[in-house]
Amino acid sequence: MKFIITRKLFVAAFLGVISPYFALTADTNALPQLAPAHGELPATFWEQHQSVIIVAGFAFLAVILLSLQVMLRPKTPVVLPPEAIARQALAKLQGRPEDGKMLSELSQILRQYICAAFELPSAEMTTAEFSATLAANGKAGDELARAISSFLRECDEWKFSPTTIIGSFNAVDRAQELVSRSEARRAQFAATNPPQK
Repeated sequence: MKFIITRKLFVAAFLGVISPYFALTADTNALPQLAPAHGELPATFWEQHQSVIIVAGFAFLAVILLSLQVMLRPKTPVVLPPEAIARQALAKLQGRPEDGKMLSELSQILRQYICAAFELPSAEMTTAEFSATLAANGKAGDELARAISSFLRECDEWKFSPTTIIGSFNAVDRAQELVSRSEARRAQFAATNPPQK
């Protein structure tokens, strides 16, 4: 133990004598030797192309938004003229047996067409009421109004007849003919009565 204490005292005395000598000999105000200067740091990619990146980003977003708007907008429905709708519906009935169900569908198709073509009210009416409304309208003309009314009455007779009528009524062909005559009448009416502004 005595040896350890002596050793510690020796080290302390040695450092106490030597350290002032080093402190006096060291030049504390001298600057350390500097490394050679580097050149100016080059601009980063962002600093070089910042405005182009921003403009391109906004242009890209605009293109995306416009394409989404075009893709998501509702499509405008194709509005077919009433005669095209009637002809398509009548073509589906071609070849079916002329029973009550088929004649009921056919008279509904014809009524809807006549209402659209001659601007009649689309309310549910009996054949007599429909015939009276068509005759009072005047756009179809007396002859065509009588032909349509007669055809609808015949359809009612075939639909509601208690006995089966033998033979062919040719309902689809006759309805197609009435649509053709109605279109000719509409063209004639439009030529003689131009729309008023």
